[in-house]
Amino acid sequence: MAAKKTTAAKKAPAAKKAPAAKKPAGAKRKPNAAFMKEMTPSPELAAIVGNKPLPRTQVVSKIWDYIKKNNLQDAKNKRQINADDKLKPIFGGKKSVTMFEMTALVNKNLS
Repeated sequence: MAAKKTTAAKKAPAAKKAPAAKKPAGAKRKPNAAFMKEMTPSPELAAIVGNKPLPRTQVVSKIWDYIKKNNLQDAKNKRQINADDKLKPIFGGKKSVTMFEMTALVNKNLS
């Protein structure tokens, strides 16, 4: 009769993770320098956000203000933005874009 083989290595107890280093309570997140660099808007984009150089974050914020003010967000699908006459050139002539496409199209209008 053959003897059962015993496993030499038994499962090691689960290793405990070291606690993550905690940030001080008052510390703020440092913004990415690429987002904070002031960029000049194209003439089409300047019609909405103004012609002064702005960081990308401010440009997107001003576009959202414009979209909400003019009720351009689709009623059924809030991710969809309907273009008016000022936004169409920025959106590459498209009648409607998603909010994710919008940021990429806006970046093409910054230099």
